[in-house]
Amino acid sequence: MRVVYSPRYRIDIGPHVYPIEKYRLIYERLVETGVIQPSDVVEPEAATWDQLALVHTPEYLAKMRDGAVTDEDVAQLELPWSREMVDGFRLMVGGTIRAALIACGAEVRSLKSEVGSPADFKLRTSDFHVVCHIGGGLHHAFPSHGEGFCPFNDVAVAARVLQSRGIERIAIVDLDVHHGNGTAFIFESDPRVFTFSMHQQHNYPMWKPRGSLDIGLADGTHDATFLRELARGLAAVTAHAPQCVFYLAGADPYEDDQLGGLRLTKEGLRCRDRMVIEAVRAAGIPLVVTIAGGYARRLDDTVAIHCATFEEAVRRQAS
Repeated sequence: MRVVYSPRYRIDIGPHVYPIEKYRLIYERLVETGVIQPSDVVEPEAATWDQLALVHTPEYLAKMRDGAVTDEDVAQLELPWSREMVDGFRLMVGGTIRAALIACGAEVRSLKSEVGSPADFKLRTSDFHVVCHIGGGLHHAFPSHGEGFCPFNDVAVAARVLQSRGIERIAIVDLDVHHGNGTAFIFESDPRVFTFSMHQQHNYPMWKPRGSLDIGLADGTHDATFLRELARGLAAVTAHAPQCVFYLAGADPYEDDQLGGLRLTKEGLRCRDRMVIEAVRAAGIPLVVTIAGGYARRLDDTVAIHCATFEEAVRRQAS
């Protein structure tokens, strides 16, 4: 199984609830336990400004590029602006683009050639193939601003890149504990993209734009109800007949997460991952996995939950 990752995802954001160190720790544990080999890993290139402009406004991109952000912008993003931060998240967007292209069978020499050069690609959208990204899932970014630790919406940009390659129908399965507000807003008028968010209803963000399917769960839902509702949601996803599925496998529904309250166990989260991957495999659709949020009181728990997602993906890719 191909995995996209870069050690350059580790950027300095100061003391923060966002455990930026988790990306490195996930990679190291996956290699140490033999789930992946270093040769499985693909290093991404940064998304170009033109690729980011497939989703984000010129005014917002100029702010991020030039550092002309206001105190209000920083408060909404909840990350300090720096050149390193911008470059690190551009790289992470490039990682999700790269994962999507690999999953769909695109042979590409360079990310810089992706827009407007169809001869460089051979797309496969009719069989199951999973590619995991140790990063991404930045679902709170809107076209005109970032928020909730998400400067750019990597999945939305990658979806637009695929659409520029002729992949018309896409589904986004967002199982982070927080509603995918930016993603829902971006695709609200695009019927080709099915957005499914299942989240804790009484949690951030306050404004939850309507997606194709939103399932807001009560506090303390636990495993059984979550998995029952997930089965219903996945049936709707596959009924959309997507040519590619993006899966945001957030670790923050976990029972000891600092920013979530759904109270799922580690085994419940592993079952969740298994259900998503198996449903997409049964439908014969390429799958892109991003890891999204995770803020457990013990960082090791967040890392273990994310690694379990990769373990399930490897097993189903091999079977």
